[in-house]
Amino acid sequence: MVIGVVGYFFAVTLANNWSEVAAEHLTFNPLWVVSIVIFAAAVPTTGLVWARMLRTLEPSARVGSAEAIAVQCLSWLLKYVPGQVGSVVNKVIWAGKRKLSRTLVIITFVYENVFLQLASIVPTVVILVLSLGPELFGQNAAVLIVPLLLLVPIALVMYAPFFRGVVNRTAKRVLKQDVPREYFLGSIPTLRFFIEFMGPRIFNGVGFVLIAMTVSPIGPGEWLPFAAAYVLAGAIGILAFFVPSGLGVREAVIVLILSQYIPVAEAIVISLLARLLSTVGDGLVALVYVTTRRMVPKEHRP
Repeated sequence: MVIGVVGYFFAVTLANNWSEVAAEHLTFNPLWVVSIVIFAAAVPTTGLVWARMLRTLEPSARVGSAEAIAVQCLSWLLKYVPGQVGSVVNKVIWAGKRKLSRTLVIITFVYENVFLQLASIVPTVVILVLSLGPELFGQNAAVLIVPLLLLVPIALVMYAPFFRGVVNRTAKRVLKQDVPREYFLGSIPTLRFFIEFMGPRIFNGVGFVLIAMTVSPIGPGEWLPFAAAYVLAGAIGILAFFVPSGLGVREAVIVLILSQYIPVAEAIVISLLARLLSTVGDGLVALVYVTTRRMVPKEHRP
């Protein structure tokens, strides 16, 4: 039902901007296929990093690559349920099947999203400010102010004593016990995983630049800010938790930033094309899920 609603609103957005799309006379480009594959590859990559973090915090958790990819792919597909509810519930239910601590899996889910948001906001804001200067954000302050304000609580999660204190207060009320200290990352692992979680965001940026190149004659000077615009737009879309997959929010931010480099019509076409191809990429993620799920024992399957 949720995917149907997303499809409906995407169709409405496409119809409202059809004149701009038609004016571009788009034809199939092989780079679109490459972009779809790159978008889809970001999801299993995230799953492998998440599983490594899980094994770091719980060495006895023997989660193989295929199983981690299957769990992550299903959680990714459930992003269309607003608020990331489907994503976290999927991992919690899987943890029960694997006899793993549900608390630990929830903590790794929080870490995963914190690292991804930091990797999406910090580098991209620096790139865009250096590229465009503060003028863009002076006129459209919300583009920068909202994610920067949210960086404060997000960054605090990376400070183990603070994060452990917050989790323990909840655990004492619900579970009537403290959460083990070893369930929280130290300083060095935190830095390492932050760097590793930048990988999937780089994939997304590269895929988007390839799409943009098929619509507008952009040069190497625009590659980095275009990639940053897409990644930042995705982060802001996630922060709009009441919108399925950030639909509409992400496109608005993309158009706002890209229009500083190219005509607005081209920016609209690129944003809509990126949404369409990333959705096709989700279909490829579903195929990866079905394939890897068969490699997992039935009692452990997500």
